[in-house]
Amino acid sequence: MSLFSSVKEALTAEPSAKSRPDDGSEGAYWCDDCDVRVRDVDLEGEATCPDCGEEMRFERSSGRSCAC
Repeated sequence: MSLFSSVKEALTAEPSAKSRPDDGSEGAYWCDDCDVRVRDVDLEGEATCPDCGEEMRFERSSGRSCAC
């Protein structure tokens, strides 16, 4: 396989398994004071920051390429 073929295959390949998981997540909760992020599917109970105990705000994910 030539270098050109390798580059072409990499550029035209479908997204890898590193795409956003399809586990029902709608977004994440953020603590603006501590910069802590907790995905909604990982949260148990109230949306409070595990570091400072303040209420966290919800931010909805926006597409498959989101870092959430």
